[in-house]
Amino acid sequence: MNSRERFLEVMNFNPDVRTLKWEFGFWGENIAQWYREGLPEKYGTNLPTRLTTVSASLYTTVWTHEWRKNRTYLEKYFGEREQRIPLPKGIAIWGGALYWPSQGFPLALDVMDYFGFDHTTAQVPVEQVFYPMFEPQVLAEDEQYLDYIDVDGVTRRFQKEESVIPSATAFPIHDWDSWQKIKEERLRLDNIRARFPANWAEWVQEYKTRDYPLAIGGYPCGFFGTLVHLLGYENIFLQYYDTPDLVKDILNHFTTLWIAIWEEILADVEVDCCHIWEDMSSTQGPMISKKVFYEFMAPCYRRVTDFLKGKGVKNILVDTDGNCAPVVPWLIDVGVTGCYPMEVSAGMDAVALRKKYPQFQMMGGIPKYDMALGPARIDEFLEPVSWLLDQGGYVPFGDHCISPGVSWEQFKYYRQRLNALIDSKGKI
Repeated sequence: MNSRERFLEVMNFNPDVRTLKWEFGFWGENIAQWYREGLPEKYGTNLPTRLTTVSASLYTTVWTHEWRKNRTYLEKYFGEREQRIPLPKGIAIWGGALYWPSQGFPLALDVMDYFGFDHTTAQVPVEQVFYPMFEPQVLAEDEQYLDYIDVDGVTRRFQKEESVIPSATAFPIHDWDSWQKIKEERLRLDNIRARFPANWAEWVQEYKTRDYPLAIGGYPCGFFGTLVHLLGYENIFLQYYDTPDLVKDILNHFTTLWIAIWEEILADVEVDCCHIWEDMSSTQGPMISKKVFYEFMAPCYRRVTDFLKGKGVKNILVDTDGNCAPVVPWLIDVGVTGCYPMEVSAGMDAVALRKKYPQFQMMGGIPKYDMALGPARIDEFLEPVSWLLDQGGYVPFGDHCISPGVSWEQFKYYRQRLNALIDSKGKI
């Protein structure tokens, strides 16, 4: 059984099929440390360097900036897929559980190979946000900071020493005028096919015989997430109340746009899942009220989930960090089928959630920080995973990127124990 077939059967709660071997991700600091501590370097960890879509290429400018100095992007990199360069310690590195490519992050190929992970989900290479993308522009630079405009039009500051994900300092949408300008220039509904790559026909042929899941949506597509991404947390919290019509117009237009794009994609290929990025919860619970959810988000969710299910896309997964337990019934009500990464450190309890919502798909739910406490604690937190696997519809992995405090030996012990547990379940 290949990874695509396995994903579909697991998400369909088939008890005869063992679940997938995936991880959410790691940090660059993890991987560099693990190579020093014994992780075999067979493939290395290469950074994508070519700008393709907003979703795939966010942050690419800063991850590779030091190696592009004094050369234009087109001269050195535009024709290249990846570049082998030292990893920034604060870059996220995907471990198979999320779609790829995304946000300029590489895959942890050596970790995936060492533990025999299943193939990762692929992200359709179609522009789902701005067409055309903004052209990256460096605004200012010194030894400590790099200030620049990214492919999504967001102005960001990159802290060179920490090398963590850049922080936004200004946003492309802030009022009706800025929204109307972007809508007219980069969110048109009359050029949908122009968003597809020139070699789309080759991708269509590739997808017909694929052995991995295929996804649409993904970062930063969401009904809270996109607002946060393009307007900022503080701004959107105020605009829900100050300019609700603006917020609704943005959400309705993106919803119409996504349905139009996905309609064209689904005319050519079968898609296995849709990922919706929200990050609408903190450690204390949801950052939005039930009233805000049902007034602003629910109508758009229902349009999307009705459309997708009508086209045969049965798996609609929401990515939100923090404690999202209060949000789960809202999501189920609007047609969402599952959620991840189920952060234990924020109070999420996958066993309790499964007992309350037995047909809600879940991924994650393993306490990443506790791996650093050693074998006894690892054995303890893996115990309930056995019961969850018996229920189906569950893919276990660390509840976000693994902490840099986890050594290679600790992670290896955890992952080998989890793999053995997964292999003990199911007949296929």
